Formats: sequence, C-alpha cells, structure tokens
Amino acid sequence: MNPTSDTWAEVFAYMPQFLSGLRITVEVSVIAFICSLFLGIVGAAARRSKHLAARLAATVYVEAFRNTPLLLQVFIAYFGLPAIGLPISAFQAGTGALAVNAGAYLTEIIRGGIEAVPQGQYDATHVLALSRLDAFTHVVLPQAVRNVYPPIINQFIQILLGSSLLSAIALPELTGVSETVNSITLRTMQVFAVALVLYLVVSNAISLLASLVGRYAFRPPLETRADSGSFRRWTQAVTARIPSRGKLAEAGEGGGDS
Repeated sequence: MNPTSDTWAEVFAYMPQFLSGLRITVEVSVIAFICSLFLGIVGAAARRSKHLAARLAATVYVEAFRNTPLLLQVFIAYFGLPAIGLPISAFQAGTGALAVNAGAYLTEIIRGGIEAVPQGQYDATHVLALSRLDAFTHVVLPQAVRNVYPPIINQFIQILLGSSLLSAIALPELTGVSETVNSITLRTMQVFAVALVLYLVVSNAISLLASLVGRYAFRPPLETRADSGSFRRWTQAVTARIPSRGKLAEAGEGGGDS
C-alpha cells in the first residue's frame, strides 16, 4: 500500500473529532459575535453621547481592548477571574474575551458608519420636522447599516479565526483538537492541513452567505443629485414610511380650517 495514503487515512480516522472541534468553534464565534454586536451598538451610542462620562467610559473601553493582545485578554478572563472569586469555564472565558475584544472594534465601526451619513440627510430630517427617533430609525440607520455591513461581516470572520487562540486555555475547538490529534499521530502536516481546509470552508461560506444577504437586503443608495425631483421623491418615500406624521399634518390643517 502507498505510505502516503496510509498517513492520510490515519489522520482522517479522527474526522469526527475535527468536526466536533469545528462545531465548538462555530458556537463560540456566533455567541461572541452576537454579544460583541450588542457591545458595539452600546459603545457607539456612548461615544456619540452628549454626556462626558459616557464618552470617556466608551473611549477607555475601546482603547484598552484594541491596544492589548487578545491572547492576554483570554488569559485574564480564564486565570484572573477565578483568582478573584469568579469561577468561569474555558468556554465562557474564551467567548467573553472574544466578545469584549471584538466589541471594541465594532464600536468604532458602527460609530464611523453613523458619522459617514452625509450632513444633508440630517438637515433634510429637520426640514421634514421628524423627531430624533424617527430621523434615526428611518433615515440614518438604513444608510449606516449599509455602510457598516461589510466590515461587520469581516469582524465576524476575524472572531472565527481568533477563536483558534482559545486552544491556549484547553478549549477543544478546532485548533485545540488539531493539537491533540497531532500529539497522537505525529502527522503534523496532514493534521494541520485538515484544520486549515476546515477554516477555509467555514470562513468562505460565511463570506458567500453574507454577500448573498447583502445583495438582496440593501437597495441602491439614495440619489445624491440636488434636483427638486430627486428631493421630492426622497421626501415622499420617508413620509410614506411614517404615516403618523401625515395624520398629524392633516389634523393640524383641519384645525386651522375650522
């Protein structure tokens, strides 16, 4: 028999363990991403807050977690928290560290997306007499989401790849399983080649799915020409989505006529 095929067969015999590690990798990544997205939204709101304390707290959070190594943050979560009386599992420590780290990056991504909305859009909401909530929900947020969607997906992929560091705290995710299989078989090239292919498959699947979602979820950008027809169509589209404003206007006109 071919020795090479025997070598690969020996490694492929551990495929159930690889897939189990991949499942844990995906679970950690999805949970961390959801938590980090929440932190990013809150952090972006705090960074744009009128209150100095909120802006200062958000700035300290972003700078502290973006400018320190992720692996060190994982160690602090796994070894440091139990030392002060907060027992935590490897799964919880790894997921939490990934979420807090990615949340710092998403804070800046989301803040940048909101600030990238042209000032003219804000001015138009004032002309239409929209409340701050309506202006943000119907005008600013759709454009901001379109701006930040690609970097947010990229951050999700970075979380997935960064989860490989959790092998340092003995979490049996894909890289951790690969290290265990390698120590048993001593087939280093083959073992880590399998892990590499699995990472490639999952990350590219995420990219493809995100691309398809983005293609159908987002309409073309609003027209930027300052002609009256474009502005009129834009105002009609916004007011049509906020019927309460139209009703209030009609009520006001009726009161004036009487």
